[in-house]
Amino acid sequence: MATLSPPSSSASWPLPPSDPNPNPNFLSPPVAPNSPPSASSSQTIDLPESEYNDDSVPPNADPTRFPAPTLLHLSFNQDHGCFSAGTDHGFRIYNCDPFREIFRRDFCGDDGGGGTGIGVVEMLFRCNILALVGGGPDPQYPPNKVMIWDDHQTRCIGELSFRSEVKSVRLRRDRIVAILLQKIFVYNFADLKLLHQIETIANPKGLCEVSQLSGSMVLVCPGLLKGQVRVEHYNSKRTKFIMAHDSRIACFALTQDGRLLATSSSKGTLVRIFNTLDGTSLQEVRRGADRAEIYSVAFSSSAQWLAVSSDKGTVHVFSLKVDSGSLGSDRSRSSSEPNLSVPSAVSSLSFMKGVLPRYFSSEWSVAQFRLHEGSQYIVAFGHQKNTVVILGMDGSFYRCQFDPVAGGEMTQLEYYNFLKPEETF
Repeated sequence: MATLSPPSSSASWPLPPSDPNPNPNFLSPPVAPNSPPSASSSQTIDLPESEYNDDSVPPNADPTRFPAPTLLHLSFNQDHGCFSAGTDHGFRIYNCDPFREIFRRDFCGDDGGGGTGIGVVEMLFRCNILALVGGGPDPQYPPNKVMIWDDHQTRCIGELSFRSEVKSVRLRRDRIVAILLQKIFVYNFADLKLLHQIETIANPKGLCEVSQLSGSMVLVCPGLLKGQVRVEHYNSKRTKFIMAHDSRIACFALTQDGRLLATSSSKGTLVRIFNTLDGTSLQEVRRGADRAEIYSVAFSSSAQWLAVSSDKGTVHVFSLKVDSGSLGSDRSRSSSEPNLSVPSAVSSLSFMKGVLPRYFSSEWSVAQFRLHEGSQYIVAFGHQKNTVVILGMDGSFYRCQFDPVAGGEMTQLEYYNFLKPEETF
């Protein structure tokens, strides 16, 4: 059971942006610190870009004070245009295209929290509100609390307190989702009111995804059975259970509109694509034949491509056989892209389907990028056409491009070490 600690005063609790079709690339003025939230006003919590440029690094962000931070967390924001890094000394926010550090907050251990480590940093598109959870050997905040941080005020303006450790957090413009080991709590963003709680099978990775289109929320999380996925359609008040795999769920991804779900299991050989509305299986792609730990799965904005990273040191891009024209807002975002009929890398022995094992009729990746084995990488599609952004827990940032027709090895366009910029800039 969760216990709720509301903000100290309603005047300091801003509402998420009320624009039903917000442009995440537009940074508008922040809420005035003392202005009370009003449902009728068009308040926004976006921080202007002038406060996020390289010339306004705060005094406590002196890079010489903590020259070699240890990474505790990496994640993309909702549109994959930025990513956040939690370290043993605070957190940092980076822009993906062009790559640059936007800002950082390095905690000293004497500014209210007592510690310095941040184990979870969840962004809300590009605005100044973030969700933080303490982590590492010396956490800045208790690991059983979700702290709502307003970077415009450089302080926490609210918190959610639980009886056990918070594994991850997901944000929408209208919801906060806290993921614990065996429970998930959904809150209203405006007043921190608890709306829903879900029991799950043991979920040490904090697996959970939410759709991002305004007005319709889809939440995906592990079910109560091994290999089962639970899909919550909040608008229609329907719950769908999908038996996705025989072994435990290791990773999954959701399209922005919540219609498509990609799942992988602890075996790490197959990734399956499902329709979340009726639970039907739409496609199955094969990463490889041997076991692997899947670190991340990501859809392109048009749901034409799927990227997968694993502990084998290779990022794969697969071609999806999904009608992207049926994916709502993704259709308009990708309307300028031609619908290429890319031949999938299907085994030439597929004509013997039903006679030979399924391995020989699997759909293989169209493009690949080789990385160093031994580090954990997460992946997303870039805003430039046919590009993939790869982040490593060793501080590596790669931008690669794949050929949608010829496939094969991707071309590396950029590389940085964002923990040691002096080595790569």
